[in-house]
Amino acid sequence: MGCPRVLAGGLALLAILAVDPAAAQQVQITRLNDIALGFASVDQDATGSRNVCVSATGVTGRYSVLATGSGDGNAFTLAGAGAPLAYDVQWSGTANQGTGTALTAGRATSGFVTALLGLNLSCVLGNDTASLTVVVRAADLSKATAGAYTGLLTLLIAAE
Repeated sequence: MGCPRVLAGGLALLAILAVDPAAAQQVQITRLNDIALGFASVDQDATGSRNVCVSATGVTGRYSVLATGSGDGNAFTLAGAGAPLAYDVQWSGTANQGTGTALTAGRATSGFVTALLGLNLSCVLGNDTASLTVVVRAADLSKATAGAYTGLLTLLIAAE
């Protein structure tokens, strides 16, 4: 069993709607907030999840997620006291999930479906429709220097 490290981590999140103006009017993400990973031990993964609401006006409600990190080459890394600390990003098309489909930095992952209640209506009604999970693996934590780490994760949600 490894000794505990004081490792406070945080991840600021930025959501961007689709680049195509027509598609930008068809999908929306709300309730996207920072994820605090808190303190971590070197023998366990540090995990943080956040429910969000994605709504769409498209007939199918289908959308894709493209994630980029603030590391070199858009890598999912946290900067801090020592070397950059890698993390994994997972997305689930269902709320209240602690795991999901692994996202690859810079590559869109498609096939997610949201409620068909129209743009933002589902969100206004208080229905979360998706989960974002961030995981810093124990193997990476064991190499980290104690201290605070932060990063920026950018999400591009696009109607399909």
